[in-house]
Amino acid sequence: MNKKFKTIALIPARAGSKGLPGKNLKLLLGKPLIAWTIEYALSCENIDLVMVSTDSEEIADISINCGAEVPFIRPKNLASDTASSYSVVEHAIKFYSDEKNMIFDFVVLLEPTSPIRNKSDVDNMITKLSEGYHDNDAIVSLGEVSTPPAFLKKLDENNSVIPYNINDFNNKRRQEQEKVYFPYGVAYISKVEVLLKEKTFYPRRTLGYLIERYQNYEVDDIYDFVCIESILKYKLDKL
Repeated sequence: MNKKFKTIALIPARAGSKGLPGKNLKLLLGKPLIAWTIEYALSCENIDLVMVSTDSEEIADISINCGAEVPFIRPKNLASDTASSYSVVEHAIKFYSDEKNMIFDFVVLLEPTSPIRNKSDVDNMITKLSEGYHDNDAIVSLGEVSTPPAFLKKLDENNSVIPYNINDFNNKRRQEQEKVYFPYGVAYISKVEVLLKEKTFYPRRTLGYLIERYQNYEVDDIYDFVCIESILKYKLDKL
């Protein structure tokens, strides 16, 4: 990069979780789930500061021990099921601006529930956004969806099977279907100024960064956790 953009990585980790209670502290191959993301963020050359936003003292203590900053305990109104990721990031950015007099160019949102990251993913994403600074405002990680929308079904009031969206229905083979993607939580990166203005990690000028098939997992329940654990063990055994 010709210019160094000051970058903060924010890891959101609230205590509450309905799908898998206590998931952020659940041991994944011997260490807390959140530790994987903290350690990864600290290894990134293009990240200047790594912080965790949490409403849990226990998560805060573990995060600090792993090397992250935890400058506050997240307010209760930002720790509910309905609180948005944007509101959590906005709160943290304003805290550093108002209380620490620290201004950042980029913010990287790293979800601890997506711990399968390749070594260079986030650094590459930051570099791509930096190199296209004048043409793009954000970049998000995308995984190709294995089931095309045209194959999806739903049940009507009579329990009969019908296309989920009749406009998407076609008889093409899987290989001929249009590719679609899901934004897995490897990383969401945005210019801070644009994020605060448009209030979304998907501003009008957003780049996509394609991840590998084995990265297409997020911990929502125990089955996701088991899959991720198996993938990480397999990948580590191959090193």
